[in-house]
Amino acid sequence: MPMSTITNDDVRYVASLAKIAVSDDEVASLTKELAVILDYVKQLDVVDTAGLEPTYQVTGLTNVTRADELINYAVTRDGLLANTPRTRDGYIEVPKVL
Repeated sequence: MPMSTITNDDVRYVASLAKIAVSDDEVASLTKELAVILDYVKQLDVVDTAGLEPTYQVTGLTNVTRADELINYAVTRDGLLANTPRTRDGYIEVPKVL
């Protein structure tokens, strides 16, 4: 199986995208390691997947969110303000924070 064509510059580029500082020794080591990983993944190219349905998820979970519904709690502004300790001119009054 041929080795992938990942270069030291590719490793430096990916490291810069990830904001990772790598030394020259690390670049050489990572180039070899990434080449092995990519060659391993390349084995999937020879797998016959004709006629197979794509797998989008494997847990069987479905969307469990509720539908958007308008709920009228019959609460008025005055009713809410009645629950606050202090109000002024129709607003909740709070201590100054400096």
